[in-house]
Amino acid sequence: MRYKFCPNCGKRLTEIHAGDDGMVPYCEACDKRWFDSFQSCVIVLVYNEYDEIVLSKQWYLPDEYTSFTSGFITPGETAEECAVREVKEELGLDIESLEYAGTYFLKEADQLMHGFISFAKKRDLVLSEEISEACWVPALEATKTMFPDKPGGPLYEVYHRFLKERGR
Repeated sequence: MRYKFCPNCGKRLTEIHAGDDGMVPYCEACDKRWFDSFQSCVIVLVYNEYDEIVLSKQWYLPDEYTSFTSGFITPGETAEECAVREVKEELGLDIESLEYAGTYFLKEADQLMHGFISFAKKRDLVLSEEISEACWVPALEATKTMFPDKPGGPLYEVYHRFLKERGR
């Protein structure tokens, strides 16, 4: 997001040179530079001891869309804390191990997604109101309903990293 008005005082921003960053929005009244920002979120592949992963649907997305658990990082929270919290909130699962799987920038949504691969023992899923349905599926069958499974997308990258690490 490119700031046009100062988040502190509301005045229209001008631009000021900021070294290697070039021209950036600047509030003369607050004497503060406002660098471009974006939303940070997590995407978490959860697998179990039976080589199954959780795919879920969110009520506000198209019916054919299944994904991994995801959510926005809240101020004061690390990406790892967010991953654990989102899995607990959305699926009712306790993560036993968590591995960082890289970052992925979604330009169209202006989001930086932190990818994770996590392990949780298989148990019934307890869904939050955000999730319309979710289920454990065999890992090698996930792409039958996972959308979008295309190179460069966070789902694709995290999923294929998971498979590669397990010799698939």
